[in-house]
Amino acid sequence: MNALQDKTAWITGAGGGIGEASAKALAHSGARVVVSGRRVEELNRVVSEIRAEGGKAEAAPLDVVDVDATLAIAKDLIARHGGIDIFMANAGINVPNRTVDAITPQDFARVVDINLNGVMNGVLAVLPQMRAQGAGTLILTASWAGRYPSRLTGPAYSASKHAVVALSHSINQDEGVHGIRCTALMPGEVATPILESRPKPPSPEDVARMLKAEDLGAIVRYIAEAPPHVCLNEILISPTWNRSFVGIAEVEGAKP
Repeated sequence: MNALQDKTAWITGAGGGIGEASAKALAHSGARVVVSGRRVEELNRVVSEIRAEGGKAEAAPLDVVDVDATLAIAKDLIARHGGIDIFMANAGINVPNRTVDAITPQDFARVVDINLNGVMNGVLAVLPQMRAQGAGTLILTASWAGRYPSRLTGPAYSASKHAVVALSHSINQDEGVHGIRCTALMPGEVATPILESRPKPPSPEDVARMLKAEDLGAIVRYIAEAPPHVCLNEILISPTWNRSFVGIAEVEGAKP
């Protein structure tokens, strides 16, 4: 089924993990996907794999904290493709030294700049055109930590992801009248490379029980394919074996 035929989807943080899986899922639904991120080689790999399966894809390298570059990509896509129908703000980071007593002001600012300001930079770049066309789907990758603060994820990540959830609801309050809808996507543990930035990476056995990037890709496709009058305000998803319910801080060896 090509429910997204003739639609253009722009995804940040698409050089791997959830962003890559989402780009492939949207391409399978017929969308033209534009993948952004800082790792050019990985972006080109994703584009090649999508095209090899008959999909439409292109790369637009980007550091999401660069406001001018973000605006330039949006302007180019609108000019060449007639508009951006789906925007997924997926780029995000965390740092190894993340507890309150370990994080530095510089690392805190860097996490917030990418996880929150980088999201809003993209949103502001696509909103005027979405308003003009009277429709648009925004998907903001938050986190389980955006609903439930965690000592595992640390103050910068938890605070930034809580802010992304609040931002998503604010967008719906202001922009729903223009036919624009926004989803805060809040996954629990997902087996992606970001796990390697943890102070103590999880074991292979634990990783095997986590969500897969493809699980999130399928959800992103579902969000994008929903009828225009449907807004999925939030999606909170976790593995069935949810370590948050069995003391994840103790599992990961966090300080008492």
